[in-house]
This record gives sequence, C-alpha cells and structure tokens, in this order.
Amino acid sequence: MVTKSIMDELPAGFTRNIRNSFGPAGEQFLADLPALINAAARRWHLAIGRPFLLSYNYVCEARDADGQEVVLKIGVPNPELTSEIEALRLYDGQGAARLLDADAEKGLLLEERLRPGSMLADLEDDEQATRIAAGGMRALWRPVPEQNHLIRLQDWFKGYPELRRSFDGGTGPFPQRIVATAEDLVRDFFAEDEPPVVLHGDFHHYNLLRSGETWRVIDPKGVIGPRGYEVGPFLINPWPGLLQNGDAKRKTVRRIAILSEQLGMERERIRGWALAHAVLSAWWSCDEQGRGGEYAIRCAELFMSLGK
Repeated sequence: MVTKSIMDELPAGFTRNIRNSFGPAGEQFLADLPALINAAARRWHLAIGRPFLLSYNYVCEARDADGQEVVLKIGVPNPELTSEIEALRLYDGQGAARLLDADAEKGLLLEERLRPGSMLADLEDDEQATRIAAGGMRALWRPVPEQNHLIRLQDWFKGYPELRRSFDGGTGPFPQRIVATAEDLVRDFFAEDEPPVVLHGDFHHYNLLRSGETWRVIDPKGVIGPRGYEVGPFLINPWPGLLQNGDAKRKTVRRIAILSEQLGMERERIRGWALAHAVLSAWWSCDEQGRGGEYAIRCAELFMSLGK
C-alpha cells in the first residue's frame, strides 16, 4: 500500500513539470497519485517497486500476481497519453514494449519490462548505434489506421507561428536565419505528396532499449506524419553529450550518411528534418521570458553548417 508519504519522495523536477504542463489538472494528479498507484495495484494485482527516473509521468517497477516483472506508468490523462496508448496497441509488441493493459481515462498503462533494458545511449560505438536506430525506426512505421486518435505532426509545427506571435513577428532569442530556414523547409516538406505513416515521434537514444537480442522502443508519442521527421529527435541526442566532446560535426555527418543509406532518404532531407525539429524543440523549451532552448539551437546551428 502506497501512502501520501510518496509525495515527499517525488523529485522536484517531476512535480514542477507536472504543475507547469498541466496546471490545476496537474495539481490534482499529484494529490491523487498515491490513490492512483494503489488503484492500479489492486486492479492488476501488482506489487509496486521503485520508481524510475521521472519526468512527466510516474513510472515504476512492479511485479504481477505471477511474479513477472512489469512496468506501471501513470500520467495526467491527456490526448498525448491517449495517443501513446493507441500507438502501443498498434505496435502490439513489434518493435516496441508490449502494452499489457491500459485505461486512458484514468491515465494508467501496464507494460512489459524489457530486459536487460540497457539504453542505446549506453552503446559506445556511435555508428553501430545509428544503424540499430535506423532498424528500430523502420520496425515502427505503420500505415495510418482509418480511425485513430493519434497526434498530427502538423499540429506540432503550429509552434512555428506561435513563436512568431510571441515575439511580435520576430524570432526573439533565436537566430532569424535559422528560424526562417526551418520555416521554409517545413512548408516544403508538408506540401509534398509523401504518404504519412505512424511515427514514434520522440525516437532517441534514451527511448530505445535492449530486449534480449533485439532492441525495442518505449514511450512512443504516436504521431502521424512524413517518416523523415523521425530522424530529428535522434540527431540531437544523446542530450547534452552530443555537443560536449568537440566531435559533433564529424559524428553528425557520419550519422546522416548511415541514416540515408539505411532509410533510403536523401542526406539533405535528413539534415532538413533535423534542423526543423531542433528549432521546434528550442521553442518548446523556451519560457515566457525567452529563456531556454539553447542546446537545441546549438544543434540547429550545427545542422545549418552542414548545408550545401
């Protein structure tokens, strides 16, 4: 039985993320969290274990009635969590952790535990990691179901005009040339007649885990859009290590070459989607005072430097 003392153990960053992202609904979620954990434990006959590193959802170890390891995930009910549940059901354990059960209205997910569970970020050979990632991307792309509640990538990129409105038509702390280039790229990408697919939407080194002799993802966003977007989150990660060793440019050039070969995409297209995502990520990280997003903009500057 989990008690309200759990609140004293929650990381400050986690509670801040919940409050800042969800407002009153987040406050209610935090107040209800012990009861939600206990309700999930009763529903699925779980012995609750330690939480993992927490960011925007409460995720913890657990064992079911048969002693099998599982993962319990609890989040504030919202369209993104609903989309994640739908994506996991669509993947059905192929390329992703298997969803055992879920309740979107209550924000509850029960998933299999991937073992050994080491992250792609732990792999020292970056070229090998990039090839593994390319295979992981291909394993996830699916035709778009006729009826769905998945996220539209175009809705995410409404962040670009929001950025402009926030800075009276300018680009605030972000370089004008970089933002304008990204805007043009995105406009062209969405104007093309490329069939959309179901994407992970947040595919990077911390969301791809070893499972036996294979690799499978966790935490899919469940996004509908051009497959090229998938490379964006990958190419700005591992965060912040990518930019810390002075080798980012050479490494990125090699990554793009491998992704081009493995995914059948032109290198310029990969670079363009990486730039587009980096600017979007910077905007997402920017607060009301125009602070934040510095790392993502540095990545955007790197991608710009690789242009023709």
